[in-house]
Amino acid sequence: MQRVSRARVSVDGETTGEIGAGLMILLGVGREDTAAVAAALADKAANLRIFEDENGKMNLSLLDVKGGALVVSQFTLYGDARGGRRPSFIAAAPPELAKTLYEEFCQALRKLGVRVATGIFQAMMAVELVNEGPVTILLDSEKTF
Repeated sequence: MQRVSRARVSVDGETTGEIGAGLMILLGVGREDTAAVAAALADKAANLRIFEDENGKMNLSLLDVKGGALVVSQFTLYGDARGGRRPSFIAAAPPELAKTLYEEFCQALRKLGVRVATGIFQAMMAVELVNEGPVTILLDSEKTF
């Protein structure tokens, strides 16, 4: 996820989602992910203190600053290029599971009070953003980092 001053996603030249200040979240869903994982990651994203307070310290969360979240499904985050020149996507969830968990993640953010904008699942999307900081944070359901 990236802290942004603005972001938008469009499909075939039409804007499908747009936010001002907040988070641009590229969400990859893995084969082992569950609804509980989606909810936990939504909570983490909404409450992670990566926005600056009045002293310039990263002490505020997305909820504190009342920012939006633009959530775009991104199965290529699971691309494994260790074995050759073409990435393998075997660790990515199949589309049916990925779409369900993507929607559950977005709904979990909304339940926390975050204004959520989205792309279109499985569409070819153009994403534009202005990264603030830049601040880019990786969250991993397997907690490998």
